[in-house]
Amino acid sequence: MQPMGKWLTGLAREIVGITYDLFKLMIPVIVLVKVIEQLGGIDYISAALGPVMDLVGLPASMGLVWATTMIVNIYGGMIIFVTMPMTEPLSVAQVTVLGTMMLLAHSLPIEGRISQKAGIGLLYTVGLRISGALVLGFVLHQIYSSGNYLSQTNEALWTPAPVLDDSLQAWAMGQLATLFQVFVIIAILVVFLRALKWSGIENLFARALQPVLRFLGLGERTTSITIIGMTLGLTYGGGLLINEAKKGDISKRDIFGSMSLLAVCHSLIEDTLLIMLIGGDLWGILFARMAFAALLIAVLMRLIPKPKN
Repeated sequence: MQPMGKWLTGLAREIVGITYDLFKLMIPVIVLVKVIEQLGGIDYISAALGPVMDLVGLPASMGLVWATTMIVNIYGGMIIFVTMPMTEPLSVAQVTVLGTMMLLAHSLPIEGRISQKAGIGLLYTVGLRISGALVLGFVLHQIYSSGNYLSQTNEALWTPAPVLDDSLQAWAMGQLATLFQVFVIIAILVVFLRALKWSGIENLFARALQPVLRFLGLGERTTSITIIGMTLGLTYGGGLLINEAKKGDISKRDIFGSMSLLAVCHSLIEDTLLIMLIGGDLWGILFARMAFAALLIAVLMRLIPKPKN
């Protein structure tokens, strides 16, 4: 077999291996989440979250929005938010607080399992994201309240189209389309990462980001994958990290730090734009989230001793 043929075969095996590992995690959880949703489990969780919402300056009804977001995804939470009848409109500050909490803690069953497969505990991941969302939500609420900032009435920029087919068959077809999309994106990312390594651009990235990596306590080998996860999402960054963990190319400490960072700060482009559609302020949902994540990971990584050479 020619060298090019071997290269393509190895590439195909890597792509299939990564997506296979992801699908083994995602498909059972997707089905489980649908069962929980059908049995009304989200309503019970939202009822428990009602009192917690007061701590961050939100009405108890927003507990349903956050519960849906945590169990299903951001899209589900957005639909609940824009279709929910409200006794009084929320301010931009309140929507920013809610949006920030949605960004930190969403799709916990699926993304928690991906993080677990990459090497960090499920309970740790879920606890970090929920507690982080509450802490940042509380801090933002205090800041906005102290100066009456962003107190103007919120106006959502997006209204969902009516659901024409809510059957299980339509849901299943939608999930299959999502899984296919994941496969395609993983394939593109694997080729992209190989190109970065082959061209030497990955090393240039690492050198340019060295001050940031040093502050966060992360090793250079996590650079490209962390950037992918932060821009595109934890599913893709986590899937690539699972693959690297199998190879043993990245230390357990760096995997822990990188996955912890991705847990609280990922998909900076798409997810941020989604929350802006319901009225979230960019400074809160993006810059405050990034600053919080950087400080949090810098502290966590300094609590973990570096391996001895």
